[in-house]
Amino acid sequence: MSDLEKNQDSDFMSERIKERPVNKKKLLRRTVITASLAVIFGLVACLTFLLLEPVFNNWLYPEEEPEIIELPDETDEMLPEDMLTEEEVQIETETEVKLEEEQIAEILSGVQLDLEDYKGMYESLSSLAKEAEKSVATVTSVTSDVDWFNNTYENKGVTSGLIIADNGRELLILADKEVIETGETILVTFMDGTQAEAAIKQSDANTGLGVIAVPLSAISNKTKENIAYANLGSSVSKSLVGTPVIAVGSPFGVNGSISYGVITSTGTQICMNDANYNLITTDIYGSSKASGILINLQGQVIGILDNSHNNSDTKNLVSAVGITELKKVIEKLSNGQELSYLGIYGTDVTTEVEEQLGVPKGAYVTSITMDSPAMNYGIQSGDVITGFNEITIQTYSDLTNAVLDTSPGTTVTLTVQRQSAGEYQPMELSIEFGKLE
Repeated sequence: MSDLEKNQDSDFMSERIKERPVNKKKLLRRTVITASLAVIFGLVACLTFLLLEPVFNNWLYPEEEPEIIELPDETDEMLPEDMLTEEEVQIETETEVKLEEEQIAEILSGVQLDLEDYKGMYESLSSLAKEAEKSVATVTSVTSDVDWFNNTYENKGVTSGLIIADNGRELLILADKEVIETGETILVTFMDGTQAEAAIKQSDANTGLGVIAVPLSAISNKTKENIAYANLGSSVSKSLVGTPVIAVGSPFGVNGSISYGVITSTGTQICMNDANYNLITTDIYGSSKASGILINLQGQVIGILDNSHNNSDTKNLVSAVGITELKKVIEKLSNGQELSYLGIYGTDVTTEVEEQLGVPKGAYVTSITMDSPAMNYGIQSGDVITGFNEITIQTYSDLTNAVLDTSPGTTVTLTVQRQSAGEYQPMELSIEFGKLE
């Protein structure tokens, strides 16, 4: 058979392979589905990581809970003269006056001070002030704004803050509430010039104070060695008047300024919601916007500078709110706890009033704040509060301490004595505490 014949016979076996046409719609749909699944998988994986990462991180590297800040109890700091009765104090004072009259002339006649003595005295005061400055920091609140010409500028509020303590994770600093709450950013400048950002821990609308926190991790070891925690003393001693003190911080409105003087009075009370505070006045002439601390010659803080309570004719004399009454408030703020609010102004029922007028011993309510829990739940001016749940109330400070120990939103039972038909009748009021805004 010839080749031509063979080729003709095999022609019927030839095939032509055609490519399968591409279904573009189906391909596009599959591509979109695959991409969507990839995105969904990525989102689920990311969300799972974000949710579980803190769990695994805490499991692998457990972080310690912050320590509870506890300030020293005032009862541990009572001076011997503060434990005497008024009669004993009067006898002791009269004896001291007689001794002074007889001995002062003799003592002074043998004392001769020269310039070196004065130099040494002021060097000692300066050294004490510089040591106290280690517990003071400059707190600056910064807010950005835009002027009429669209230029950006910064508003800054500055105050002196007091380094209270650390809770193992944060450095806690007491400062003016108005300053720290008006800024977008809070900067703390320590005595060595280093700076760190801070956040508000808690604040109190009543005292106008707040505590800010700086992470310890943001502070260098060198700075930690240069700072000191405040040494809180007592402001209730009967012998404070006439004693030398030092104002540290910015008593003249300038950071780092100090001044020396003496205490002129401690008897003025600052009446606020649910608390009374003692005002310490001095003969130090300073700024009406002074901030900082008042220390005694032992280097102890006895007051927080605050001239807002001064009379109009003494607005530039440096004054301070006594540290004793503030300690419990500072402790709660340092622990990030909210302060409860009852809304009363009050005073003690003295022994004379109890005996002569028959007023029960307790916390006498002088006035009520409008729309406060006290008003809303029926407390009236002239009532005497004698019980707080199971606690017996004998003084106004007993009541204020009980209020401080109570959290907002807690319901308590107050035993109230109310005058009716010439005598006091007991009644019980159930009151839910609020929070002062």
